[in-house]
Amino acid sequence: MASKAVRRRPADKGSDKLMETTMLDSVTEPLLGNTAQGSKSEGYNKPTIRPDLWDGKTHECLHWAHIVSDFITQSAKRIVNAISQFGLLLARLFGCSCAPQSSQHGQTMLVNLSPLQEERLKFLRQRSNVPFDCYTVQHQDALKELWKLAYPDRQLPPLKSDLWKEMGWQNSDPSTDFRAGGFMSLENLIYFARNYPDSFHRLLHKADGERAEWEYPFAVAGVNISYTLAQTLVLQSGNRSSKARVCFAQLLEDDEMAFDNLFCLAFQMLDAQWLARRASYMEFNEVLKSTLVQLEQELTSEGISSVQNMPSFRMLKRSAFENT
Repeated sequence: MASKAVRRRPADKGSDKLMETTMLDSVTEPLLGNTAQGSKSEGYNKPTIRPDLWDGKTHECLHWAHIVSDFITQSAKRIVNAISQFGLLLARLFGCSCAPQSSQHGQTMLVNLSPLQEERLKFLRQRSNVPFDCYTVQHQDALKELWKLAYPDRQLPPLKSDLWKEMGWQNSDPSTDFRAGGFMSLENLIYFARNYPDSFHRLLHKADGERAEWEYPFAVAGVNISYTLAQTLVLQSGNRSSKARVCFAQLLEDDEMAFDNLFCLAFQMLDAQWLARRASYMEFNEVLKSTLVQLEQELTSEGISSVQNMPSFRMLKRSAFENT
């Protein structure tokens, strides 16, 4: 059908004013109030509650609801923090493990350390940041000491010699193999040789189990274990950290050499997993990763207040005294 033009009757001024008032009223009403029935009925009665009054009350209610919700949230956080602080205090007083304050699903934990733990942790960070320097006499002497501990009946070779490869260095110059492990990794190897000589020599000479044709190099493996362990366990700045790092920091209260002891234990655990998997050289990184997972699980379990309490420590202790 063709559209027809609709003629509008001229309206008087009174009707124009009425139309303007009606349009303004309809804009201020709630959207659901513009029903079909209301538009048809000329005698439509508006609600007794004015829209602006309703909006003001709604805004006030929402404001107070936000205040109450924020208060509840902040109060809950304070209660959780207080419980965590109390748990850490009990752990230090009674020598308990940090397992009761554990976080779930890999979440972080509050860090609350004693002055002694802070001091020892700071010293450990400093150790981990010292690179190996082949021109420093102290570092040269430490490398020579490692050779004497590893081969007490053999003559000390020059610092650059193919004989160093027998210990598991990849090059004739061992200083090129420290890289990120730094001087602390050499200190860890020396500590291992001094405190657990039987375990050290059995791993060095691959005396346990049926070995692979392509074995992991002993010395370089030690450097990798030291570096990875430091990245996993040493606390950095901040008031929250992983559960394993917090638990490790707790061990420093009674054991200044907790990291060095964990290094020895990790090395022994790695070799045990190596044999169990019948692994070869190309699988070293996978075995190392699995070893650190096992170490973290033991470190964060119930009742662990020292490295010596960890389940796998019996392997290290047994081999350390089996010939005595």
